[in-house]
Amino acid sequence: MNKIVYIVDDDPMVRDSLGFLLRGAGYLVHEFCDGMSFLASSLEQTSACVLLDISMPGLTGLQVQEELRRRQSDLPVLFLTAHGDVPTAVQAVKAGAADFLQKPTDGVQLLAKVAESMQRSHEQEIVHAQVALVRAHYDSLTPRERDVMELVVGGLQNKEIARRLLISHRTVEIHRGRVMAKMNAGSIAELVGMAGMCGLHAPSPDNLAKPDEQS
Repeated sequence: MNKIVYIVDDDPMVRDSLGFLLRGAGYLVHEFCDGMSFLASSLEQTSACVLLDISMPGLTGLQVQEELRRRQSDLPVLFLTAHGDVPTAVQAVKAGAADFLQKPTDGVQLLAKVAESMQRSHEQEIVHAQVALVRAHYDSLTPRERDVMELVVGGLQNKEIARRLLISHRTVEIHRGRVMAKMNAGSIAELVGMAGMCGLHAPSPDNLAKPDEQS
């Protein structure tokens, strides 16, 4: 798969020089003269990063970054900045940018930062694949198995789960075994981690109150 670098800069000389350097290093480069055209394009979310100018006509680099965040994009962003924009670039890094580079950009440093961003993008791709797999496992559970999983993740023992769900201890054991098998979990700790990937959280103490203690 091609590794893609998006260059977003209103200066054609900057785009040309960066594009020449990156293509020579084996990257597939897409160039944009402003933020609007970049955001309107079809963007790859994996094996890609963005070189984004801070100061541009129309949308600024920070506004483009904010829109990417609003879209929940995982594209690593490397900001390109003039010397006077350093405080703004620091703000951008605090908002999630991978890093920032001052213009004129040192080629060796640029390639190193792009390589780091590509590695970050690859790692995010792996995480997303893991989450998708865990979510697919969770979706295969029956409603009752999900009930049991929630209580197991909450730290309850089988006897307590049986009381909560008004089922037998043996039935809980069966459901619990099926949950562990379907989720492909090797331990309760691993199951807890998987629950977090699915957006599940351990029940609050109030929710774990015994049936006869609930109003």
